[in-house]
Amino acid sequence: MREIKVMSKILTVEEENKLCKPIDDFVGKIQEKIDALRADGTDKVISLQSLIESVKRDKTLSADERNKEISELQAELKKAESVENANKDQIAKYISEAEAYIDAHFDKEYYKPLVASCEEAKKEAKAEYQSKLGKLAAEHKENLSKLSDHQEIKDENYVYKNRLFDAKLEYEKHIQDIKDRKMEAFSHKYHLIDLLRMSKFTFMQNHKIKVENYKYSFSIKKYLLQNGLYIAIILIFIGLSIITPVLKGPQTHLLTYNNVLNILQQASPKMYLALGVAGLILLTGTDLSIGRMIGMGMTVATIIMHQGANTGQVFGHAFDFTGLPVGVRVVLALVVCIILCTFFTAIAGFFTAKFKMHPFISTMANMLVIFGLATYATKGVSFGAIESNIPDMIIPKLNGFPTIILWAVAAIAVVWFIWNKTPFGKNLYAVGGNPEAASASGISVFAVTLGAFILAGILYGFGAWLECARMVGSGSAAYGQGWEMDAIAACVVGGISFTGGIGKISGVVVGVLIFTALTYSLTILGIDTNLQFVFEGIIILVAVTLDCLKYVQKK
Repeated sequence: MREIKVMSKILTVEEENKLCKPIDDFVGKIQEKIDALRADGTDKVISLQSLIESVKRDKTLSADERNKEISELQAELKKAESVENANKDQIAKYISEAEAYIDAHFDKEYYKPLVASCEEAKKEAKAEYQSKLGKLAAEHKENLSKLSDHQEIKDENYVYKNRLFDAKLEYEKHIQDIKDRKMEAFSHKYHLIDLLRMSKFTFMQNHKIKVENYKYSFSIKKYLLQNGLYIAIILIFIGLSIITPVLKGPQTHLLTYNNVLNILQQASPKMYLALGVAGLILLTGTDLSIGRMIGMGMTVATIIMHQGANTGQVFGHAFDFTGLPVGVRVVLALVVCIILCTFFTAIAGFFTAKFKMHPFISTMANMLVIFGLATYATKGVSFGAIESNIPDMIIPKLNGFPTIILWAVAAIAVVWFIWNKTPFGKNLYAVGGNPEAASASGISVFAVTLGAFILAGILYGFGAWLECARMVGSGSAAYGQGWEMDAIAACVVGGISFTGGIGKISGVVVGVLIFTALTYSLTILGIDTNLQFVFEGIIILVAVTLDCLKYVQKK
């Protein structure tokens, strides 16, 4: 590693090792005592447990041989556990003694002097860099004064630019070396503790490690690239909160309890749609048929749960479900919504998975088919209201709190579990990241793709059903127009990357809340609906641009 010496303020590697040696020696002696006590106890317990698991998995052994060998190993394991328990207190004393010594001496005698050395090294590196820039500028100016040919001047400027780039690269490398040296010193302390505790750190030790790792890896450029959009949107909301009372009077405030509940209530059905399409975007796909599926689902749900006999007709027939109990009609409406939505998403998924058709095409075809069928069948009429007591059955308000929010929370929890804790979720990320590699490793790309579309259909069906209950009916084929844009935009803003295999459920939730809150806020301010689309479009453009920049940077 490169060393810069300035009046001995900057430690050499030898000086650094000399400072650390007494600590290593003291802790090393205690570690030897602990290792001796663990040899026939903890170490043997771990070894025997591993052997027992290995014997259990050994297919070459008969049942009797396996049971006999396991019994013998378990007998040895009990002896080792007895030794472990007998030595536990003594080992704990040794660990306490070593940690007390580390706390008393490590920072004071080694880490702080090294940190001071690193700070001096940074200053020296910066001074060298500035000096080099000055020399390069002087050389460049001198060289230019000797040139008159346009091409030669152009070449000299190009060479000068490259030299500046090289100097900057060298400076950044030097700074990174200093940063690495500081991090290595910090890590050494916890390496000693790691050996003492066998990786069983305390809560505070884990916290300190995480904080230091975050500081080490933190980059302002990277942070702004990942969070710049969120910061800008938060600032926009703060600005809207400030100007709302000014424009609409002192009695009108944006951040009130009722407004927050209204935003969450409006966001809840849309959460299902965003969670559904998020899985498709994770596979580098999309879904343009979401809005039409909502219209179809709303229409079907309204017909089944209609207040009294239906006046509207479907394919010339007026359906009447009033003979069924209300509870049965509620469940039937949900089941039919899910079946219809899943049927159409499965069709799109099949063509996408089987024929490698881009989801843009397969879902656009779905969108046209669904809208055409729904409009033709119902003549485009609205089917009115559902039974007035149904919303109180599905999404009652408890002391003013809309329980539709709890439906959204349940959906978030279920989809999070699927994405993060099931083989299907892991395969979803794998196929989205690299379908060829996933296929080579034995993952069925067809099954994962089709599964993602089916999951999306189930969520769309739930979303349509909840929206029907929230709006007390009003189902029509035209309902939900443009909702696919809201769902896709929420995912993009939330960090679900169109490059595939990147994204979190938390991002989807944030994205839905951002767009719902923005629309609600602009509506309160009386901003024209058409201008609201402009705001949304700008946010989407910025979000995708940042996503592309992250992808390019990674490449």
